[in-house]
Amino acid sequence: MLSYILRRLSTGLVTLFGISVISFFIIQLVPGDPAQLQTSQIADAAVSERVYQQLRELYGLDKPIPVQYANWVGKLVQGDLGSSFHDGRRVSAKIGEALWPTLSVALLSFMLTLIISTPVGIYSALRQGGGFDRSVSTGLYMLYSVPNYVAGMLLILYLGVKWDLLPFRGMRSDGFDDMTMLGQMWDLAQHYVLITFCFTFGNLAYYSRFIRQNLLEVVRQDYVRTARAKGLGERSVVLKHAFTNSLIPLISLIGLTFPFVLSGSVILEYMFNWPGLGRLYFESVLQRDYPTIMALNFITALLVLGITFIADLTYGLVDPRISYEK
Repeated sequence: MLSYILRRLSTGLVTLFGISVISFFIIQLVPGDPAQLQTSQIADAAVSERVYQQLRELYGLDKPIPVQYANWVGKLVQGDLGSSFHDGRRVSAKIGEALWPTLSVALLSFMLTLIISTPVGIYSALRQGGGFDRSVSTGLYMLYSVPNYVAGMLLILYLGVKWDLLPFRGMRSDGFDDMTMLGQMWDLAQHYVLITFCFTFGNLAYYSRFIRQNLLEVVRQDYVRTARAKGLGERSVVLKHAFTNSLIPLISLIGLTFPFVLSGSVILEYMFNWPGLGRLYFESVLQRDYPTIMALNFITALLVLGITFIADLTYGLVDPRISYEK
């Protein structure tokens, strides 16, 4: 186990290094830079050019790209993510404020997805070809075919604007600090509804179909037939033998799809004005805020690698036959 963990950590470090190099050089190749963006409104050309050169020197953009990257890595090793080119704030502080709003929605979405899709997938598999299976399959295919940003626009239009049933801008209402504790909890819950639904419904459809299909394959295995032949109840056969052995593909799916939830947050968070990593990333790209973009790329990659690593370790807990030794 220890040797496996060390191998994965070394591979993860190499992956992070590769991602950081590619991200840094791609950012530098994008037309325009922060200094140019900040001096574009100065009417006097001579003053604009002088300020432009001063800003490039201040931000270190006058140095060769490899030197800029080495300076960034040097600060990163010391735990310094740098300061924002846009407002001068510490990047770590900006990301710290945006991290929980994104993770809370992502985790809540995954919890709802698993809580709903697991019984739906199991029951559909047990009632294969029946009325419930056909109706649920049709509904799930319809949900899966709708992009989450389209669903978000429709929800904002009807539930937010037309019928005024739920808030759709930001994470809190005006006057939040003056509310009672129960009032604050209710306000937060209302703001979470629409964006969480948009994060959830696509995964819900996919997970339900995935669980159903894997369970159908497992129940055809010989050991399941043997369990039934021994007189075990159907509930015990399905939950203890069939579903337990279908968990490994499900864990793999969680490890693969969670990164897409984080990446998909860019559009949804901007639509709902949600103060998370997605909106921060979108705004940082528009502002050419290189330190914030690099930090977000690095932290997102770190989260993805960490989640994948945890998923791989979970295999051994689900199936004791899996060994991590050579």
